Amino acid sequence: MSVVAVLERLGFTVECPAGQTCCGQPAFNGGYLDEARALGRHTLDLLSATDDPIVIPSGSCGDMVIHQYEAIFRDDPVYLEKARAIHTRAYEFTQFLVHVAGVSDVGAVFPRKVAYHACCHGLRGLGAKDEPEALLAGVARAERCPLAEADVCCGFGGLFSVKMPDISSAMLGRKLDTIQESGAETIVVTDVSCGMHMAGGLRRRGSRVDVVHIADVLASRVGTT
Repeated sequence: MSVVAVLERLGFTVECPAGQTCCGQPAFNGGYLDEARALGRHTLDLLSATDDPIVIPSGSCGDMVIHQYEAIFRDDPVYLEKARAIHTRAYEFTQFLVHVAGVSDVGAVFPRKVAYHACCHGLRGLGAKDEPEALLAGVARAERCPLAEADVCCGFGGLFSVKMPDISSAMLGRKLDTIQESGAETIVVTDVSCGMHMAGGLRRRGSRVDVVHIADVLASRVGTT
C-alpha cells in the first residue's frame, strides 16, 4: 500500500492484477525448476496483459522476474519471448522512482534516526546501490546513522536460513551488533524478507529498533510509519 501511495502521489495510476502468486523464486533456489517454471508462466501471463511498466518492491522477486525467468525459459520459445519483453519494462521500486519517474524527493517526512541496510538481491542482482541512498537523502527530518557493513548479508538468504541455520544465525548476530552500534531507531530495507529476518532477531534481543521497507518511509508525511 505504501508503494501505491508513493506512486499515486507522483501522478501514476496503479493497477494490481488479480491472481498474482509467488514469482517462483523459492522453488528456483531449491532446485525445483518445474515448479518454478509453472509459477513463472502464470506470472508472465498476468504481467503480459498490458504494456505498462512493472514496479516490484522487492530485490529478490525483481531479480527473479527480470533476470532468472530468461534463464529458466531458455528452452521455451514462447515464454522466453514473454520473459524478454517483461525484462524491458520491469523495475525494482527505487530504480523506477529514480530512473523512470526521475525523482529523489517524493515529499516524505520521517523524523527518525535511520540506517540503511543494502539487501543482497537488490544490490548484487539488480545493482540498486545509489537509488535507495538518493531517495533517503530526500526524506525530510530523517537523521542518517552510518551502519557498519551495511552491504553485508543479514544471513537470511531465503532457503539458506533453513538449510544452514547456524551460519545464518551467526550472520544475523553480527548484523544485529552493527545495528545496535549504529544508534539508529529504524533500519530501512528494500526487501521484506531481509527485514523480517532482522526484525525477528531484534525482537528476540528486546531491542526497540524497528525495521521498515523503504516504501513505508517514502510514504510517510509526519511521525513514524
